[in-house]
Amino acid sequence: MEKQNKSNKKEEKHAGGRPAFDCVMMFKILVLQRYYNLSDEQAEFQITDRMTFRRFIGLALDDKIPDAKTIWKFRDDLSQEKHDTAKELFDLFEGKLEAESLIGNEGTLVDATFVEVPKQRNTREENMQINDHMLQTYWSAPFFRFTKRIFQLSRKLYDRS
Repeated sequence: MEKQNKSNKKEEKHAGGRPAFDCVMMFKILVLQRYYNLSDEQAEFQITDRMTFRRFIGLALDDKIPDAKTIWKFRDDLSQEKHDTAKELFDLFEGKLEAESLIGNEGTLVDATFVEVPKQRNTREENMQINDHMLQTYWSAPFFRFTKRIFQLSRKLYDRS
């Protein structure tokens, strides 16, 4: 972080403009983005929306929130340096978490449950008999003969295709 603070101070040429956000706070935003898989725009919105995010990065209700462009620029500045400061910072951070036994493994949870499905064991003829029986039980005889004939014709058409 000191390296980043020094590089930010070197670039200050003018006294005017908005004061820079704290580098530790900006790094905490990168941690949130990595942990919750957030884009810059989503990070800005979630910091605005969630009190837990504000508390984590150390912002009060009336403090200004870095916008998506500021978050992007901070990450870009870290990665543009000679030794990829962002990777070094995350390695140090993960080392501290491992030392405290607080490390959380990244990954995606996938449900790999196998479900048994009943297999169709009837032949076409058996299915037709079952359907005929169902038609006979629920409908009257004349209507049954009519629907049976339509069913047979539709079966012929289906078998042709």
